[in-house]
Amino acid sequence: MKAHGGFYIDGAWRPAVGRDTIDVVNPADEQLLAQVPAGTPEDVDTAVRAARRALAGWAATPPAARAERLAALRDVLAARKDEIAATVTAELGSPLAFSQAVHASVPVAVAASYAEIAATHAFEEKVGNSTVLHEPVGVVGAITPWNYPLHQIVAKVAPALAAGCTVVLKPAEDTPLTAQLFAEAIDEAGFPAGVLNLVTGIGRVAGQALAEHPGVDLVSFTGSTAVGRQIAVTAGAAVKKVALELGGKSANVILPGADLAKAVNVGVANVMSNSGQTCSAWTRMLVHTDHYDEAVALAAAAAAKYAERIGPLVNAGQRDRVRGYIDKGVAEGARLVAGGTEPPREHGYFVSPTVFADVTPEMTIAQEEIFGPVLSILRYQDEDDALRIANGTVYGLAGAVWAAEEAQAVAFARRMETGQVDINGGRFNPLAPFGGYKQSGVGRELGTHGLAEYLQTKSLQF
Repeated sequence: MKAHGGFYIDGAWRPAVGRDTIDVVNPADEQLLAQVPAGTPEDVDTAVRAARRALAGWAATPPAARAERLAALRDVLAARKDEIAATVTAELGSPLAFSQAVHASVPVAVAASYAEIAATHAFEEKVGNSTVLHEPVGVVGAITPWNYPLHQIVAKVAPALAAGCTVVLKPAEDTPLTAQLFAEAIDEAGFPAGVLNLVTGIGRVAGQALAEHPGVDLVSFTGSTAVGRQIAVTAGAAVKKVALELGGKSANVILPGADLAKAVNVGVANVMSNSGQTCSAWTRMLVHTDHYDEAVALAAAAAAKYAERIGPLVNAGQRDRVRGYIDKGVAEGARLVAGGTEPPREHGYFVSPTVFADVTPEMTIAQEEIFGPVLSILRYQDEDDALRIANGTVYGLAGAVWAAEEAQAVAFARRMETGQVDINGGRFNPLAPFGGYKQSGVGRELGTHGLAEYLQTKSLQF
């Protein structure tokens, strides 16, 4: 598999300053795929300087022209979908069908949405005797995760470019090859030199240098809440804007009268998708006590069907972390009804689809983000009890409500402390704002709300 031995900076691939490299490993068979350079603070500084040189010209480019480049990016990503899917499968371990349907396809839709938004958004408006201007924030430091490697890149870079910002991208060290393909696509789409710059590296070196750099005006980060706190402190010291999409412990609330079989099956599928490595996964299933035993049986049967269908976790550390949570669930008294810690395969970082019953709200597996194929099923007595449990974590990223009547589900969803709620299996909408309440983050991604994160406001009075 092809890997660049340098960084994409100022419109060209340039050698790294240091000699350290990062091993890219296939998590399905534990074989070395490639090596990429580990960026230093000097490499980050070079990239930021390139972004600053390009900023004035790109910010002054008419929105319609920026939209044309984003439309070209959409077309390049669409043309290279097969290559992208194969690369994600190799370095993340995602089954190829899922990589094709989600990892390679959703970013095309998001890029397309920002091509249209850039062409139609009102970057100026009249408010009384004032003209209000919405201008680019400046240079963006984008630090992206490994679980949806291309989607998370496009969800940050596309709105930043639509706004007129320039970007330095530091992707996750587990999935740098996908990021390199994205940089190639940017180049092929004809963006000016320096508008997008890519530095691969580890978080505590390259990521920290990017967050601290005085030439960066906004840091957009997706990842753990712990790292998000550190970035917020670093950015706060410089009064620098941040956009943080962090952890989740989302509740899937099944109200009495809902289609129980459908709600359970969709809920299990949601948790097992991407091997459970989804921040918005509905990892807590809340079921009324009258239907609890039936739901547990349905969930255990549904999980068993995924045993040969889900991919591995991204690395050995993540696999061991998830196994540790499973052990803790058993130790705290939850009942294991599917899966467990026994290795399902001889090679690869696999964890069996796991379902716990008899989970209580205070248990660790009901409070902390596991980031693996692990579902906790909790019982509730009435709607107020369900709401208390659903809102009873430090997170508030996503969730779901199922009910016989849509109005009942909507009424419940309105009381949930979370940024996004799916009603009776509502479909993903790339134009809807995505982001969290509480410790799930600050700011929103996707659609016009995502664009707003990269704009600052100026008013002219007449």
